[in-house]
Amino acid sequence: MLHTSGVTDCSPAEVGYDTSRIEVLNAHFQKLIEEKKIQGASYCVSRYGKTFMHGAVGSLSFREDRAEPLLPTTVYSIASITKAVASVAMAKLAQDGILRFDTPVGTILEPLNVAPFDKIDIYSLLTHTSGLFPDCADLMNPYHKSYWQIIDEYFERYTPEDGEADWIKAALSGGVNKKVGEEWQYCSFGFCLLGEIIKKVTGVTAEQYIEEQILKPLGMKDSAFELTPELAKRTIIRNERHETRLNAIINGNQPEVSQMEKLWDTVSKTGGGLASTPADLIRFANMLLGMGTLDGTRVLGRKTVEKITTRTLYGVPDHCWGADNSDRSYGIGLDMRRGSGFLYSPTTYCHEGAGACSMVIDPTEQLAAVWFVPFVGDNWYAEGLYNVTNIIWSGLT
Repeated sequence: MLHTSGVTDCSPAEVGYDTSRIEVLNAHFQKLIEEKKIQGASYCVSRYGKTFMHGAVGSLSFREDRAEPLLPTTVYSIASITKAVASVAMAKLAQDGILRFDTPVGTILEPLNVAPFDKIDIYSLLTHTSGLFPDCADLMNPYHKSYWQIIDEYFERYTPEDGEADWIKAALSGGVNKKVGEEWQYCSFGFCLLGEIIKKVTGVTAEQYIEEQILKPLGMKDSAFELTPELAKRTIIRNERHETRLNAIINGNQPEVSQMEKLWDTVSKTGGGLASTPADLIRFANMLLGMGTLDGTRVLGRKTVEKITTRTLYGVPDHCWGADNSDRSYGIGLDMRRGSGFLYSPTTYCHEGAGACSMVIDPTEQLAAVWFVPFVGDNWYAEGLYNVTNIIWSGLT
């Protein structure tokens, strides 16, 4: 087994954890690697704010002839876990009195100040109940045009003579498919709108606001929207195209940026643009467990954390990706997935990222876990996410 241990603060026994379960976890990851379901796995787990489990299994590169091991410090795209960070940014703006969760989005972003979009508020974007089409809409209707496809086509047609590019107005031509609050529909486009709200009310990009107000104060030095050469050297290599891009960053090569790429750069990356490490995300998780404070640095107030980490949806159905759930459990920007398949406490909240990665936070047990399991190909395996949760939580004594 190609395993590398990371830095920890204490032994598992010191925080009431059965050390033997770590061996079970590593063996589970190794089995998934051998089955060619994942490229590797990297994880960091803490209790009472102390890291007691930190390691990596597998290879850094997708190329089988490269021997570099995956490391606990390896950098990954955290995909939709970015949404959890963006939700904290919105909560910070709410506690600072700049906006409220019930603020209609159209009062900030003009294109949404007309029917049927004028009923959408910040809360409904954060809880995926805005009525905007979900990410999986094309699975339900093969003729559906996603907001991303509409934006792409708009950027292709755009010329500077058209005036300032308005990708929001263009995307909204796709309309909505539900009333606000009618159904839970996972919508990454909605989180890009939240990024534009941050930009509008602060005067800086959402990415800059998050870096200055969350990442830097929490000491998350390995987290960024744009990779530096140093971070690129430590980033997992997923495929040939990704390898080429990383090498360009490492070597300081700045490829010519097309008009299309420049236009896409104007779209907020709050739906899934962050890169990070398990240890960095554990700091974010422990800030939430600390009711908004970590190592004496206060990012959110206690009541703010209570608000976003308390279940807020009841009786709202979820039919995304073939689900048939009549009562989707959700917080404000944070998932509260429940069911017979999970061993964690009823107070637990989490967020998953495509590709895949997971962050699970259990206030009752004061346990936080982050892990990355880069899937091979475009597949998705529950045993790399949900089964891992149960292995980790089974170690509590």
